[in-house]
Amino acid sequence: MAPRKTLQIPLHDLIACLADTIDLVSPELADHHRRVGYIASALATQIGLSPTEAVELLHAGYLHDIGALSLTERLAIQNFEAKETGHHAEIGALLLEMFTPFSRLADIVRYHHLSWDGGKGTFFKGRLVPQESHIVHLADRIAVLLGSTDRIRLLSTVRDIRDRVQAKSGTMFSPSLVAAFTRLATKEYFWLDLAQPLSCEAKSRKHGTDVQLDTDGLVGLSRLFARIIDFRSHFTATHSTGVAAGAQAIARLARRPEEECLQLSIAGLLHDLGKLAVPTELLEKPGKLTPQEKSVLRCHTFYTYRTLEKVPAFATIAAWSSYHHERLDGSGYPFHLSGKDIPLGARIVAVADVFTAITEDRPYRKGMSPVQVHKVLDGMVRHSALDPDLVALLLDHFEELDTVRCAAQAEATREYAGMYEKVAAVCC
Repeated sequence: MAPRKTLQIPLHDLIACLADTIDLVSPELADHHRRVGYIASALATQIGLSPTEAVELLHAGYLHDIGALSLTERLAIQNFEAKETGHHAEIGALLLEMFTPFSRLADIVRYHHLSWDGGKGTFFKGRLVPQESHIVHLADRIAVLLGSTDRIRLLSTVRDIRDRVQAKSGTMFSPSLVAAFTRLATKEYFWLDLAQPLSCEAKSRKHGTDVQLDTDGLVGLSRLFARIIDFRSHFTATHSTGVAAGAQAIARLARRPEEECLQLSIAGLLHDLGKLAVPTELLEKPGKLTPQEKSVLRCHTFYTYRTLEKVPAFATIAAWSSYHHERLDGSGYPFHLSGKDIPLGARIVAVADVFTAITEDRPYRKGMSPVQVHKVLDGMVRHSALDPDLVALLLDHFEELDTVRCAAQAEATREYAGMYEKVAAVCC
């Protein structure tokens, strides 16, 4: 077997891509994670931490709300004095622990909503709370006070933000960190940089590290992304896993190289990344969508592409993931590609997506029977929606592919249940 290809990707690029994915949940929260990361890294520098430690806090800030999977929960914690709701900090830590390069951030995220409370916040259930968690907590609350303030009004808000933070010194926040923030708050550049959060990225790249990922490492990263996508709703808790397994199996039946088969698994895991920009209520609607709702849903493949293209190493996977609603006759979306302009990888993901969607059980309906599946897929071939050769291959191996899909989704179901059992054990 040929050696696995290894990609060297700046760790910051991966984290920024993931932060942008999280912020797709709502335009009301645009740049919140970047702002928290910038404030946390600035506080780290102010108290004398090393450049490497400051970058680590930048990354922790970027990912601090990774476990807040619904818009309702995200908005609930935008109240300055909000307590932990929905156990999102623990969920975030468990998600980060899934991918080794991010695992060092897990405890910072796990405790980032703990108040200082006169020093009591240094321990939680017998475990030491990292100082970095208190830094991210303060940075998060400062960013909440900023809200969507634009750069024109930014400096006029400084006194009010400083006063509100100082009023919580020794209760919500560590007095030494409040003192550091008070010194930082006198410097106009700090606030003006917050209006353009990308200004701190050069520092991250200078002091940050690259991460080497072979295909298996990319699969691990993609599983993390898929959990963030799917775990928003029990309606879709295993969908991406099913598509990934189906795409890989179809590629193997088509005798594609093994490396390509693994990359198609990654594309399947990431194909619905842009659905983070779609309200959960719409994803869970059991009835027919209105024309307006359909137009919202049609945006998701565009957001998948624009998010993944920020990591150059993902170029091929970005195309395979985001072209799965293109049609051979050019009537698909969002790019209206046709014929040979739609790569084979994207065609495979498209077939796997439809197959998974119509065969998997949903809370509001059972999966289709083989006869029904055959009818739907044949109809889509007649209307130039799916590749006829790939559909014929799937139907010839229907039982084999359905077994692969079911096994993959069953494992994802166990993982989904196991995560919430861990959360309940820690938080209840």
